[in-house]
Amino acid sequence: MKPLILVVDDNEDILFNLQLSLEHHDYSVITANSGENAINTLNNLQILPNIIISDIMMPNMNGFEFFKKISRDPRWSEIPFLFLSARSSNDDVRFGKMLGVDDYLTKPIIEEDLIAIIKGKINRSNNIKSMSAKITELFKKYEILPELNEEQENITLFYMVWDDVYGPILKESYSKKKEISYSLKDIGFQLFNAAVLIYGQDCILKSEGILLKMKNIDMHAYVYFDSHPEETQRSGHRQYMLAVIAPMINYFKSLQIKEVLQEAFHKIREGKEWNAKKWTNRISKILKEKLV
Repeated sequence: MKPLILVVDDNEDILFNLQLSLEHHDYSVITANSGENAINTLNNLQILPNIIISDIMMPNMNGFEFFKKISRDPRWSEIPFLFLSARSSNDDVRFGKMLGVDDYLTKPIIEEDLIAIIKGKINRSNNIKSMSAKITELFKKYEILPELNEEQENITLFYMVWDDVYGPILKESYSKKKEISYSLKDIGFQLFNAAVLIYGQDCILKSEGILLKMKNIDMHAYVYFDSHPEETQRSGHRQYMLAVIAPMINYFKSLQIKEVLQEAFHKIREGKEWNAKKWTNRISKILKEKLV
């Protein structure tokens, strides 16, 4: 089956030309001339698109507002999202990135760049889905009854490092749930391997984050990894992972969690005292806050 792309732009000529170009590269394309029409289209689709491409400057609901609507709906929040816009200022690009948009291309569009980005985002999305399925399968071995509630107290934090001899090693973990029926070591191992599957062992040299959905227990995992130079490792870097499992983590919450985990990694790199309970409580506070 051909990958499906939803293209949203209020300029009919741009919509037509993009559709021709993408179909030429063997994609199926559906179009909408506004954010509102795009929402209606998504509501009526039997199969969700593999990626959404949207303009920013549109009447009534602009691209930023459209992206927020998509991100806050669990049906659509995992669809890769790409902005195409004539707005190319640093502030515009920075705002799009801050919202969590997967990528940002400015008009006029270079077709080769667009196709390369689409292929990369779809491949990454497929890898994430594959990893989510593997983690879901692992959880089937345990009797888990997730406590879905507004308090977001069912949170677990993992801190792991990569060792050239032993692979991923669980250094510390903390769960706000008093009793858990699964192995933190096993789950942490699988979450660490998510980064390797998606980016490759040699590519975990800069900070990255992955948001995964574990459907059979209705839980989310946000996996954040980083590294610092260390000559004792074959890659020349010591790789770290911090991961959070919680009942619900959306795009916007994951961006806030990422900032907290970046601060935690800074302390880890400096060899300062690291307390999993403290950082878990900070993340719990983020998850309790309501989105405006």
